[in-house]
Amino acid sequence: MADEADATELARLTAWVHGMVQGVGFRWWTRSRALELGLVGRATNLADGRVEVVAEGPKAACDRLLTLLRSGETPGRVDHVAELWSPPRGGLTGFVER
Repeated sequence: MADEADATELARLTAWVHGMVQGVGFRWWTRSRALELGLVGRATNLADGRVEVVAEGPKAACDRLLTLLRSGETPGRVDHVAELWSPPRGGLTGFVER
């Protein structure tokens, strides 16, 4: 039953990705994975060199995106991913790079 709940429960994942993740195609890669998972949101370069990823959709899909961000198979180099889970806020369409 828990798997069914995860598949239908909606969530908002905010992840801050630390490492060498700007200028290496990381946001494009993240967008591609998020769209494959049916998520909406954005990937934004921050002034301090991190990338902020905001994704909304089924919690299981958000979990999968988080796993992919930590997989070591991303462009660039990910040193650490900090995460924050919250209820979905809505208002997002598509998945954009900023």
